[in-house]
Amino acid sequence: MKTKCILMALMCAACLNAWAGKIVTDSIESKVLGTTVKYNVYLPNGFDKTDKKYPVVYLLHGLYGGYENWAKQGGMQTVADELIGTGEATEMIVIMPNAGHPDIHNIRNGYFNMPGWNYEDFFFDELIPGAEAKYRGVGDKQHRAIMGLSMGGGGSAVYAQHHTDKFSSCYAMSAWLDQPEIKADMPKDKFYYTCLSVQQNSAVKYAENATEEQAAQMRTVKWFFDCGDDDGLFELSVKIHVAMRSKKIKSELRVKNGVHNWEYWHLALREALPFASRNFDK
Repeated sequence: MKTKCILMALMCAACLNAWAGKIVTDSIESKVLGTTVKYNVYLPNGFDKTDKKYPVVYLLHGLYGGYENWAKQGGMQTVADELIGTGEATEMIVIMPNAGHPDIHNIRNGYFNMPGWNYEDFFFDELIPGAEAKYRGVGDKQHRAIMGLSMGGGGSAVYAQHHTDKFSSCYAMSAWLDQPEIKADMPKDKFYYTCLSVQQNSAVKYAENATEEQAAQMRTVKWFFDCGDDDGLFELSVKIHVAMRSKKIKSELRVKNGVHNWEYWHLALREALPFASRNFDK
């Protein structure tokens, strides 16, 4: 019996290795930002042996983070390999761009346009066309999804609101969707402008104030908000979900036991990639 169990374990390990993808690090020279922007890319098993095109997921990091977070803290490759291997997720390219630095007070952080940091312009004018051309993305709305955690969750939601023609789905984890208050005595450093950009690009207010035309456009995107019940940003996910329902925009809301940490986001990714897969090509 012991020998049989060992053989079965070895067979399972061999199967997992058979569809193992890889993560590579790349960069793009941005004229918009005036700097080099690094990004990680997950490539599915066999990418180098074919010329086929793949659907693309953009996976965004949070505040204090960087492009390596999802690979190092989130176990992104392991999750993607397992889900693609079992058929729960389709073969895909996952692009994890850099939009910040742990030194939030002295170095720019954020996904929105702000003084000296027009990141949203960079994302849509340079990153998407450049990365998808290089890594054979299909290149249309129905084969593109966006997701992220915290600051990246808020960025994902706003990008999908502002650019409904670009994404088939959005999965926002523990999302920083609004900045209701900025204290008057807050130092006017780089973090101040990050907070201000979140306030000015509030995903919650956008949903609450959406015109019928904007709501109709948002109905073409599949929405999923996922937040822990003890997360300090919990109420924002509830607010946007309620606002969308009031506009007849269908969205999923999941509230699970958890806080604002990598344990939660690692598990959320296991739902996020299949969600994106189900909504490709529809």
